[in-house]
Amino acid sequence: MASDSIAEENGEKKLSLIAKCVATGVALGLSIWGIHAAGLSETLEMWVRKKNKPIRVYMDGCFDMMHYGHCNALRQARKLGDQLVVGVVSDAEITANKGPPVTPLHERMIMVQAVKWVDEVIPDAPYAITEDFMRKLFDEYDIDYIIHGDDPCLLPDGSDAYALAKRAGRFKQIKRTEGVSSTDIVGRMLLCVRERSSNEKSNHSSLQRQFSHGHSHSQKLDAGASDGGTRISHFLPTSRRIVQFSNGKGPKPDSRIVYIDGAFDLFHAGHVEILRLARELGDFLLVGIHTDQTVSAKRGSHRPIMNLHERSLSVLACRYVDEVIIGAPWEVSKDTITTFNISLVVHGTVAESDDFQQENDNPYDVPIGMGIFKVIESPLDITTTTIIKRIVTNHEAYQKRNEKKAVSERKYYEDKTYVSGD
Repeated sequence: MASDSIAEENGEKKLSLIAKCVATGVALGLSIWGIHAAGLSETLEMWVRKKNKPIRVYMDGCFDMMHYGHCNALRQARKLGDQLVVGVVSDAEITANKGPPVTPLHERMIMVQAVKWVDEVIPDAPYAITEDFMRKLFDEYDIDYIIHGDDPCLLPDGSDAYALAKRAGRFKQIKRTEGVSSTDIVGRMLLCVRERSSNEKSNHSSLQRQFSHGHSHSQKLDAGASDGGTRISHFLPTSRRIVQFSNGKGPKPDSRIVYIDGAFDLFHAGHVEILRLARELGDFLLVGIHTDQTVSAKRGSHRPIMNLHERSLSVLACRYVDEVIIGAPWEVSKDTITTFNISLVVHGTVAESDDFQQENDNPYDVPIGMGIFKVIESPLDITTTTIIKRIVTNHEAYQKRNEKKAVSERKYYEDKTYVSGD
C-alpha cells in the first residue's frame, strides 16, 4: 500500500512537471512569434488553481452613500474570481481616515450584501491592509487575491493602503468607474442645499436639469463654491453597461410578477429592504423608476440628486430586482399591468409622500380597483430626505471631508466627460 502511494505521488509530480514544461514551451513559442505571454501565464495559473478550488477574491471599501460606481467595481472584482468576499470598513476607521460616514455600518452592510455579485461580507474591516489582517484573509478566509481600483487609496501619512498586498504579489487592479464618487454625491447635496436657501425659485430648476442631463460645470452656477465643491454629473449611460448590470432573464409564463415603483434617489438601505420584501411576494420583481421630470414635479425642483440612468443602475445591481422600467409612468395604468403581466402592485409604508393613501388622483387607483394593490410594512424608517438631512446636520464635517479629497477628485473629473469604467 505504501509503495502504491509513493508511486501515485511520483506520478502526480511527473504530470505536474510535464504540464509546467508544456506551459513554458507554449509561452516561449508565443514570445518567439511576438505574442505577449503574460496573459497566458496568468490564465494557466488560474486554470491550475480552479482544478483544485474556487478562486476567492477580496475587495474592501467604505461603501458610504453606495452608488452604481461601487456596484460596478464589485462586478469587475467578481469577474477576477469565482467568489467575491467584501470587507466593509468600520465607522471608526472611516472617521479616522476620511471623516464621518453618512451611513452607519449596519446600513452599509445591508447595501453591500444586497449587491448581486457579492458572495460574502466581512464587517468592521480595517481601512488599511495590515500584515495581520492580510494573513487572516489568506489563512482564514482562503483569499487568493486582493482587489482595488486604479485610483489612489492613501493613508493619512501618504502611504499606499495596499502596499503589503502588492509586495506579496497577491494584488489585482480594476478600472475605476469614472463620473461618480461618494464625495461627489455629498457635494451635490451640499450645493443643492446652498442654492436652495439662496434662491429657491430661479436657480434650482436650472440646477436640477443640469444634474439630470449631465451638463458641464460652469462658474456662473456656483461662483462661490470652495475647492471642495461639487461637479455636475458627467455620467454617460451605454447599452453595454445596462446589459452588464441586467440579469438577462425574463419572467416565466406562469411567474407571479410583483411591481413596485418610485424615484429610488440616493439608493439606500430603506430601498433595499422594501425591495427584499416585495421580491418575497412573488417570483419576479419588476421595478418602475420615475423620470427626472416626474420626480422634480412631485418632490421639488431640487430633486432628484441622481439622474434617471444613475438611479436605474443602482436598482439593477440589487440582487432582489429582476428587471426595471427606465422612466416608468407616475400612474400605474391598466395598460402597464396588462403589458407586463403584473400580478401584484406594492408600496411601502415609509415614503416621501402619502400619494398612495389619497382618495383623489391616487396613482394606484387602477390596481386598487382591480384588487391587486398591497401596502407592505417598511422595515426601515429611512427616505432620501433622511439622507439629505444627515448631510445638512453635519454640513461642516462633510464639507471638510470633501475638501480633503478635492485634489485627487479633480484629477479624474476636471474638464472631462466620462463613460463609466469597464
